[in-house]
Amino acid sequence: RTSIMKIWHISDTHAMHGWLQVPTDVDMVIHSGDCSNPSSPYLNEPEVRNFIEWYASLPIKHKIFVAGNHDTSIEKRWVTPADFTSRGIVYLENASTNIEGLNIWGTPITPTFGTGWAWNRDRSKMDKLWKSIPENADIVISHGPPKGVLDLTYNRRNELEFCGCSAMKKNMLKLQPKAVLF
Repeated sequence: RTSIMKIWHISDTHAMHGWLQVPTDVDMVIHSGDCSNPSSPYLNEPEVRNFIEWYASLPIKHKIFVAGNHDTSIEKRWVTPADFTSRGIVYLENASTNIEGLNIWGTPITPTFGTGWAWNRDRSKMDKLWKSIPENADIVISHGPPKGVLDLTYNRRNELEFCGCSAMKKNMLKLQPKAVLF
């Protein structure tokens, strides 16, 4: 690869994407989940569809989307991957793509944190997911963070907790991708 690609990474827009100042000098935008907010798929679906329209309209050549725990209508398939791909958006769900020589892998799966959210899995089963990432991945996209990396938040008891995934951290240190976006 001889050229430099400028990437704009965003996440957790929670239906407020219209407030963002969109840069005009980027080649790719990557959204790593939570384009919507409500846990109810019924209330969630219109927010996701509105986001898709906005995202598709961005004057950016490459657009990648990975769902997050608030994107319940996507997990329930009220909104499908085809709703993204038909609008020119690369939708990644435990899958890879190659864009201009960059190998990009993405997953919406996160360890369970709280209740009633999408894509949550038992922490004891996460290692298998992270080991499935191709060794040539340049960029890894997930909604949730690795353990101890920007993952401090309040739990339901209003106590600070590191909510990231230790299996993810272990496997990212082994893989050494150019970027891990969450």
